Amino acid sequence: MNISIGDLARRSRVKVPTIRYYEQIGLLPQAARTEGNQRRYGRAELDRLNFIRHARELGFEIGDIRELLALTAEPQASCHQVDSITRNHLAEIDQRITRLQALRGELKRMVSECGHGRICNCRIIEVLADHGQCASEH
Repeated sequence: MNISIGDLARRSRVKVPTIRYYEQIGLLPQAARTEGNQRRYGRAELDRLNFIRHARELGFEIGDIRELLALTAEPQASCHQVDSITRNHLAEIDQRITRLQALRGELKRMVSECGHGRICNCRIIEVLADHGQCASEH
């Protein structure tokens, strides 16, 4: 396989500027270049880019992806560190869900208290202007 950055973008569903960014920050190795200075990629880069894209879709941060990729270089090593990274990410997601549920509850309460009258008497505007009127910390 010897494909251009455009073909790599199509096959991986990652935009060209993002591919360049991943090269710049070292998530992808610098591409081989043709005599005309065009980037060329192979199967390994496509596989790595698919891994990165999928990890990003699952919400992993760049630092975690960098560490996960480094760990793949030792296929016979224990996956304890991979498990630890993933458990930490899951805990962060659970915390985000809890915060989002609190926000949802507060917004639902604000909407239910709205009299649908005039802006000058709007309960939503009042609560947005004064956090102290919120029913819970969010």
